[in-house]
Amino acid sequence: MTPVHRATAALLREWMLEAGLDAHIDAIGNVVGRWRSARPGAKTLLTGSHYDTVIDAGRYDGRLGILLPIVAVQQLRLAGVALPFSVEIIGFSDEEGVRFQTAFLGSSAVAGSFDAAHLDRRDAAGISLRDALIAANHDPDAIPALARDAAQLLGYLEVHIEQGPVLLTEDRALGVVSAINGCVRHRVAISGEAGHAGTVPMDLRHDAAAAAAEIILLVEQRCAQVPGLVGTVGQLGVPNGAVNVIPGACELSLDIRAPSDAVRDAAAADILAGSARIAARRGVALRIDPLLKVPATPCALNLQARIAASIGRVTGSAEARHLPSGAGHDAMQIAGLTEVGMLFVRCGHGGISHHPAETLSAEDVELATAAFMDFLQQFPIPDAADNQARSDP
Repeated sequence: MTPVHRATAALLREWMLEAGLDAHIDAIGNVVGRWRSARPGAKTLLTGSHYDTVIDAGRYDGRLGILLPIVAVQQLRLAGVALPFSVEIIGFSDEEGVRFQTAFLGSSAVAGSFDAAHLDRRDAAGISLRDALIAANHDPDAIPALARDAAQLLGYLEVHIEQGPVLLTEDRALGVVSAINGCVRHRVAISGEAGHAGTVPMDLRHDAAAAAAEIILLVEQRCAQVPGLVGTVGQLGVPNGAVNVIPGACELSLDIRAPSDAVRDAAAADILAGSARIAARRGVALRIDPLLKVPATPCALNLQARIAASIGRVTGSAEARHLPSGAGHDAMQIAGLTEVGMLFVRCGHGGISHHPAETLSAEDVELATAAFMDFLQQFPIPDAADNQARSDP
């Protein structure tokens, strides 16, 4: 809800309108474009991704999954294609959770799982989410009405850059996501005792930053033990720190992810227990606040198969690459509403993401667009029996 964020939403809506979609910005800031089918009683296929970013971010994380469907739908419309279902493209307003420290605000509203308590969360300047929405001319009380009716949906397909090096290493332009890793996040605040850097002996110190350093090493050591398990301390700070003062306080973030919720939760429990032991030994106090817990999300088997078939038809590849995603995605929220699938697009620069060096090629995007268009045109309309036959994750 910063001015740049709001300007981006307005631009996305403008591009959706130019592509011939019905478009609006909803109460949580999602930009929604709809290509309505002329078929009576037509259901809807959802697609989209997020338009917010992390700090000092890349260009394609999230935005590719909004812009590519807009282009694809525009091309199909200009070619005179009429689909027997509607397509809804959603630019989700906040997936990263940077400002208010809670992710998936936009997609949780669509999924009907938005937590109204988030409206009272405050940013670093003390501004609440509720006040930020009101200042941007949104109505927070209208958020519950954004939830979609699962009975009217056919599924959700998200196009996303891989954010990793697998497709690049294997020289593949496109891939099929098999599952999205589960994530748990905490904020850790350490309270020690400030003191003069020159007069307090080392063995008498209660250094909050030193305790934080030991916790960071614990995260690294514990998460290196299991393939697929990752742990990150991405934020670290010494409030009111000075070069000649022993840190009396330190704050850090904790992000743990794994393809299995059991593996992730076991690691988190070990790290939190180990942190408590470190704090006790060093004579500092520890406060741990949970921020986020998102379960691992399997992608629907039937959507995986259809994405793989579309990749095969546009690339000529005999067998599409299936791989998990270690990043979080809006699809994780939408999975509580309808079955989800994801199409990965190869990254350049070693697969780097969440960084200005994040990149991909125009050729790969053209292939992804062709695969997306093929997916839409080959997507079947389920009958009543098909609606009961959901994929077993």
